[in-house]
Amino acid sequence: MTTPILEIAVFSVEAALDAIKAGAQRVEFCENPLEGGTTPSFGSLSTLIALTSKPVFPIIRPRGGDFFYTENEFNAMRSDILMARKLNYPGIVLGLLKADGTIDTERTKRLVDLASPMEVTFHRAFDRCKDPFQALEEIIKTGCKRILTSGQVPNAADNLPLIKKLVEQAGDRIIIMPGSGVRSNNIKDIMTETGAKEMHSSARKMLPTQMHYFKATMQEELLSTGIDAAEIKKMLEEIKSLSIAFQ
Repeated sequence: MTTPILEIAVFSVEAALDAIKAGAQRVEFCENPLEGGTTPSFGSLSTLIALTSKPVFPIIRPRGGDFFYTENEFNAMRSDILMARKLNYPGIVLGLLKADGTIDTERTKRLVDLASPMEVTFHRAFDRCKDPFQALEEIIKTGCKRILTSGQVPNAADNLPLIKKLVEQAGDRIIIMPGSGVRSNNIKDIMTETGAKEMHSSARKMLPTQMHYFKATMQEELLSTGIDAAEIKKMLEEIKSLSIAFQ
């Protein structure tokens, strides 16, 4: 029997712990949500790994924006991967493209080899590539374990036919994990219509400050990015109701 997996993307140590407490089977660990997620600091990485035994995959992304990296950025990614490996993280998340929209297979493979024995997920850089079906084959050859994709549109639920085709083409060679816009009101449909067995969601919730003192002249709310524990639990209930389909 295959057990479906719900991965939650988080942007702080506290959010990671909250997601795990809510039942997330795996966490994608990032910082800087306004940049779409970048590599967490050494302090954050070393703190979190000491606080949980659940699978946590840090993202290896030196900046926001596109996924076409300079040699200096590539070297920074190498250093961050070595750091994650030394801290005994079980996996990482990354993605590299060439300027023409194809997968940077040569440098991706170098990073996958460097990361071993950690698992590697190729993230939504995939959604910006020119040919998703060719890219799928190229990513398989690099040794990545899974691909996170929204079906090359902003929300995964809006292009289920493409995700289904990717799941079928992938077979048992690599995991296709739908993500972006995944919530309790659509997770069951996404899984049923695509055949995907792993799902990704941020279950994002903006949290108010715990400060009692406010400097009114600064005119700011000081919200932080957290997770919605109730939403995670709802998604898990929806997945559980489908468990018979994965036997």
